[in-house]
Amino acid sequence: MGGNILGLTRLLVYITIPARQDTLCFADAKNSTIPTPPVVPRHLLRYGYHILTAFYMDTQQYWFNFFWLVAYFLVLIGMSGYGFHRLMMVILYIIHRKDIPQPKGQWEEWPLVTVQLPMFNEKYVVEGLLRKVTAIDYPKDKLEIQILDDSTDDTYDLCLQQVEYYRQQGFDIKCLHRTDRTGFKAGALEAADAVAKGEYLLILDADFRPEPDILKVTMPYFTDPKVALVQTRWGHINRTKNMLTRLQSIFLDGHFALEQTVRNRSGRFFTFNGTAGVWRKCSIFDAGGWEHDTITEDMDLSYRVQMKGWNFVYLNDYVTPAELPEDMDGFKAQQHRWTKGCIQVCQKMLLDIWRSNAPFKAKMEATTHLTCNYSYLALILLCFLVIPICTGMITPTGSWGWHEPKMLLLTFTLFFFATVTVCMFYIAAEMIVRPRRWWMVFVLLIPLLALGVGMAVNNAKAVLEAVFGQKSDFVRTPKFGESKEGSLSMEKRAQGYKAIKSVLVPMLELGFGTFFLAIELFNLAYGFSGQPGHWGGLLNFVLMSPFLGFFYTGLSSLCRVWQGMVLRRRKAA
Repeated sequence: MGGNILGLTRLLVYITIPARQDTLCFADAKNSTIPTPPVVPRHLLRYGYHILTAFYMDTQQYWFNFFWLVAYFLVLIGMSGYGFHRLMMVILYIIHRKDIPQPKGQWEEWPLVTVQLPMFNEKYVVEGLLRKVTAIDYPKDKLEIQILDDSTDDTYDLCLQQVEYYRQQGFDIKCLHRTDRTGFKAGALEAADAVAKGEYLLILDADFRPEPDILKVTMPYFTDPKVALVQTRWGHINRTKNMLTRLQSIFLDGHFALEQTVRNRSGRFFTFNGTAGVWRKCSIFDAGGWEHDTITEDMDLSYRVQMKGWNFVYLNDYVTPAELPEDMDGFKAQQHRWTKGCIQVCQKMLLDIWRSNAPFKAKMEATTHLTCNYSYLALILLCFLVIPICTGMITPTGSWGWHEPKMLLLTFTLFFFATVTVCMFYIAAEMIVRPRRWWMVFVLLIPLLALGVGMAVNNAKAVLEAVFGQKSDFVRTPKFGESKEGSLSMEKRAQGYKAIKSVLVPMLELGFGTFFLAIELFNLAYGFSGQPGHWGGLLNFVLMSPFLGFFYTGLSSLCRVWQGMVLRRRKAA
């Protein structure tokens, strides 16, 4: 750019030189009394044209690079903000780790409790669920069991058989079957609440296996008349089944052991997780009941109830075991529903939360909670912004070059808050959940980050669907009745649950994976090239390795599609 300015200056000097015969006059001044204007040689006009064009193009390129780099760093700063929030969660847990909630009293006579079991085509798990529910240590005359069945397969017949069996054993149990799924899970709960006998409602999804003392532990907290909900921590029956379940368990441990605990103990809002919790029924009615304009009805109701002044209690030390999705398409279906529902609740509730009388810290935490899934859009945007930077097409120069001290400080700070704090968050969670074996999480940190990155396409799609108001069915998480005692065959899996509907998402994931594989190979080649600063290529190779998670999510989904096709062909043959 400086050279073009110098050339332009030379042009301004040249046009003042007297013209020769090979010059072109700007005007015919032969008979004019006006002083002859300067003339410009033809070759200088061409030279000037090229210089002006180059100057214009160079200026355009400069501003294009500038705004591209600004967008790149703004995205990183936004993602770093959510990383900073995770660091604050760790710090707040350390501050409040001893603030364990305690019940205010004990019941002289146990109140009537209704156990609600919403399900849809859950034939593989219904028997195990009812076996555990009927083993709960609570007076039979104070316990009602409702099976909320919206099934369209033979699950309903199985439920009727189980109802008859347990009725003969003295249980107050009934099956409420709906022929339409209006409102999905929220609609089923709304219909059941209208006829529930209990003053308190224990909600359990079909894959949960409650411990016998769950009501004896949770019910004393309701001696405080302001308590609306007691939520227990999720456990993981099949944590060690495969790599995906191990990674999922770490993700969920971070949410349950840190986020939920800190939110509750520090006076911030936290939300019901849809299952493994006990509600005071009148608090649900006070907040307007279950609403089904979002697909995360639990989160929606939680905020409405807390804005009414009710209190929640979270029991981090009490675990209710459950099953994790064991294949990628089931995991994606679950994450898609959670992500989309969170954005729907954000659009519906965020302004109401800020208009409420809730404490400022509760409003800030709710804002972070409800907007955090927008970071998946930022991550997809980052994947595009990083392309010209990784290939060297765009690079900062001058005092803000990559190797300048202030740029190194900026990039290290952003890397720390966007990545290191996330690792600290999950390490702290594993120290809480598994204090004797927490160190094993170090081996899984890179795969954990890779899975988080790989889910960006699936979850960004969910965010966009919520933003543009696209309606979708409530796709429940596949459940197969896995336990320590045994497992179902792959044939039964293929017959039951098909969560993936399109190969578009996995193909996009493979596209991103292919690009980042090429970048990684370039970084690796440069790292071993022996050129000055070649160590930077090796560093980039390590730092960008989580982006290969797109291969993991994409190939895992396509393998499930292939397996299903093969099994259906075998069955047809």
